[in-house]
Amino acid sequence: MAAGEQESREYLRRHRLPELLHRLGALLLFHRPERPREFLIQTLERVQAGRRAEGEYPELLDEGNLEAMFALLDVLGQGRITPAQYREALKTLGLSTEDLELGDDENITLDVFKE
Repeated sequence: MAAGEQESREYLRRHRLPELLHRLGALLLFHRPERPREFLIQTLERVQAGRRAEGEYPELLDEGNLEAMFALLDVLGQGRITPAQYREALKTLGLSTEDLELGDDENITLDVFKE
């Protein structure tokens, strides 16, 4: 890999830009605003305000959406999903799974999923 490419990858990783872009794309697809550029600007302004503790971070999913997503994963209706399903759901939402400490035999309940 060329040095410039490695530096670029490190820059993206350090600033968590792939995750940010994934989340912004997901927000666009979820809300489908008539004016997407203005929506993105407002969203980024809310993120910035949230970081300064002046407001809340924009939410992609509400509790009902999380319950529906969990139900799609829990096809047998057992009230639990596997850690592998949980990790994949987090990745789909653009969230990091690096800090998760889950054993393969643990069950993820709806309450844990919502957290």
